[in-house]
Amino acid sequence: QVQLVESGGGLVQPGGSLRLSCKASGSIFSINYMGWYRQAPGKQRELVATIHGSGSTNYADSVKGRFTISRDNAKNTVYLQMNSLKPEDTAVYYCNLNGTGARFGEGLDAWGRGTLVTVFS
Repeated sequence: QVQLVESGGGLVQPGGSLRLSCKASGSIFSINYMGWYRQAPGKQRELVATIHGSGSTNYADSVKGRFTISRDNAKNTVYLQMNSLKPEDTAVYYCNLNGTGARFGEGLDAWGRGTLVTVFS
């Protein structure tokens, strides 16, 4: 079983910064990619950013130039540095892992419980 634990959410004023962390633990053989998604009230969950094992990254247009995703492979941890935050960034941010399990070689698509980011003025 794989567990993802997010941290780093909170309250911040527009223009401020936050850094989210997500640590993966459990029976993991390999990770294809990890990423961050978010869900604002009344809206569908949407992609924020992903980072692949190769290091390649992908960002939603709405966060390009403001958010940076990074990863510590040794720690199975992914980070999301969020700068120049806007009220529309307010959402619950979820961590996602796609990979292969170590016990049976099963496919993994794991989600964290989410961390709330609130940008208010």
